Amino acid sequence: MKPQDNLNERSSQWIFGYGSLVWKPDFKYKRSTIGYIKGYKRRFWHGDDFHRGNKENPGRVVTLVEDHDACTWGVAYEVTESQIAESLRYLNIREVILGGYVTEMVEFTPKENSQSPLLALVYIATSDNPIYLGPAPDTEIAAQIAICRGKTGHNIEYLLRLAEFMRRYCPEVEDDHLFSIEAAALTLIL
Repeated sequence: MKPQDNLNERSSQWIFGYGSLVWKPDFKYKRSTIGYIKGYKRRFWHGDDFHRGNKENPGRVVTLVEDHDACTWGVAYEVTESQIAESLRYLNIREVILGGYVTEMVEFTPKENSQSPLLALVYIATSDNPIYLGPAPDTEIAAQIAICRGKTGHNIEYLLRLAEFMRRYCPEVEDDHLFSIEAAALTLIL
């Protein structure tokens, strides 16, 4: 049985977002909290041929790559009761069907010291996904992001909003991959 099979039986479920979910969850939730998960690093290695790109020019969006020493910051959203089924239906279309992500359960640690770690559902694109693009030099990733656009908007918006979230809500965290790509992309569009 997969971890998500019995999610509808729970009265509460946490969902961890580390990409566009940090600024645009688009589902109802009871509350949210900023924090991190360990054992993964965020990378712009996944292709997007719907939201931030198309079949001819896939955009680049983030996924998580296992790394024992890393941690990834983002937002956990608590969905309760009837929100669980509705939220998971929406996210299944957005992240799994259109995005090619799979789900995992991870331990999320809230930034607030008064809150205990909790289990959260996370969406991860793996290298066996047909639209997975994999690693590339930051300048190449930035060049691709600078020119791509999908049904939800420009790929550069995705990059800039994620960097803005990190600076605003996690100013003490240095995400070299994210900020290096942001800097390279800005030199191309400014």
